[in-house]
Amino acid sequence: MFELYRVVSSSAGLDRMENVSASDVRSGAKDIQGIPWNTKTTRKEVRQRKLRIYGNRGRNIPQSGETSDKEHKTIKKDCLYDFRWYAGSVRPSFSNSRLRNMVWATSKHDVYLMSNFSAVHWSSLTCTKTEILDFSGHIVPLEKHPKSFPEGFTATRVSTLAVKDKLLLAGGLQGELIVKYLDKPGVSFCFRPTYDDDDDAITTCIEINNSASGALHFIVSYNDSGVREFDMETFQQSNYFHFNLPVNIFPWFMFCFDITKSFSAFSALSIHHSGLSPDGRLLVVVGDDLEGMLVDSRNGMAVSSLSGHVDYSYASAWHPDGQTFATGNEDGTCRIWDIRNLSKSVTVLKGTFGPIVSIRYTSDGRYMAMAEHEDFVHIFDVKSGYVVEQEIDFFGEISGVSFSPDTESLFIGVKSSAWNGLLEFGRRHNNSYLDAMI
Repeated sequence: MFELYRVVSSSAGLDRMENVSASDVRSGAKDIQGIPWNTKTTRKEVRQRKLRIYGNRGRNIPQSGETSDKEHKTIKKDCLYDFRWYAGSVRPSFSNSRLRNMVWATSKHDVYLMSNFSAVHWSSLTCTKTEILDFSGHIVPLEKHPKSFPEGFTATRVSTLAVKDKLLLAGGLQGELIVKYLDKPGVSFCFRPTYDDDDDAITTCIEINNSASGALHFIVSYNDSGVREFDMETFQQSNYFHFNLPVNIFPWFMFCFDITKSFSAFSALSIHHSGLSPDGRLLVVVGDDLEGMLVDSRNGMAVSSLSGHVDYSYASAWHPDGQTFATGNEDGTCRIWDIRNLSKSVTVLKGTFGPIVSIRYTSDGRYMAMAEHEDFVHIFDVKSGYVVEQEIDFFGEISGVSFSPDTESLFIGVKSSAWNGLLEFGRRHNNSYLDAMI
């Protein structure tokens, strides 16, 4: 991976800890990943060297990072989530450099993630890892459904994951879709699109939602420009739309209008992410264009363009209030927008050195997590006007980030050649000082 990890491994030693607690970090012997820093090579020195070397590497638009530096918001540092635990026995993974939906918290103690070829469950209560499904072998559905692949799949390389309630869905780099109920043995459904030229499409995103009627369904996006909606009860495809553009992440929500006409303006746009407002009326769309777009979901017409980013965008998220939303970009910034005035973004938040690839709000809207491609996750206090920030600093690429539904926990998957693991943080409250005494 990065050459500085060899420096860390050789000078700090390979005496890594499988797990790291808050008390271990307070002792000063290890950092939150269990790296045993010494006087020969300090953590600060390695971090500074990496910051100097990284620069604009990997950006689509040269010097887009420097361009975005001119208008970002001034931040006050604080601690909003306290470090709890580092599970070094967990090995987070991902298969695509821009698809990082591999970590899903279903409670403050339960998190599901990809680890090599397996989907695993980690319990922070018992500190145990349980394999849920091994994708390296041959997976065959146990139930019979129309359009299902009864022969199943072999050696699926998972590109995206979604977990909600008792349901786990995985998509693959060759268009695979695998559905498993967590409270049932085996796999219930397998699916893959078919093409005349035998080409395969990458499954880029899966979203589990409730339909307007309240029924559970899931939306699957492919980079062949196709979006499919499935009914959860029957696993039957209820809607299918094809676009004249590659779809990277497109969790569609309503199939109530002519997509071809509504999105003719996007014919040259590769969509990386889109998000539906809480009231279901507006959709933010970002991708391989300097401008994003806000769309009226009732008729598919563009409400406004989103001008300000200087590179391509990869992430978006709505605040629960439905008035504001965020977009994350290769230029290293996250912009906050207000639907009441879209002439420009109301806030510009700057990362440390990498593109912003994931954004998550807590369910109560108090905090927002902004994940860079690697090494840094930023938590902002929304109530302060995004002025107060906590920067979480580690070494490794991010496989995913997820707040628990009750907002009490934050999980970060870290993939590294030597120091990978699952980071867990807990929301700080007024009585958090009591935790330090335990």
